[in-house]
Amino acid sequence: MLQWLLHIVIDAVVLLIAAKYMSKVELKGFKTAIIVALIIGVLSFLLSWILTAVLNIATLGVFYFLGLGFIIRIIVNAIIIELADKLSKDFNTVGFLPSLWLAVILAVVSAILDAILF
Repeated sequence: MLQWLLHIVIDAVVLLIAAKYMSKVELKGFKTAIIVALIIGVLSFLLSWILTAVLNIATLGVFYFLGLGFIIRIIVNAIIIELADKLSKDFNTVGFLPSLWLAVILAVVSAILDAILF
């Protein structure tokens, strides 16, 4: 539980920093960043397995068998960020590419955090 809360707070900070430097990402404030991080976390928990399965089937498992499954995970996370964009009025990404970059940034920061703390 503590690990999950730490990830939510750090994801919110990463979202705020990314929104500051990315012109096509709009985020109102820290409260909104926490809400968006919670939405992303819940949607990831509920939907990532099914989206991953659908994309693996659609690509005939090519990325999975080549050891490039992380590409599918990044695309799934970008789709989840797009869904969070639709669910929150104070968070906006203009197009899919900023969501893809946010997914990459969040994945890298999460990997570093997991390597350091857990």
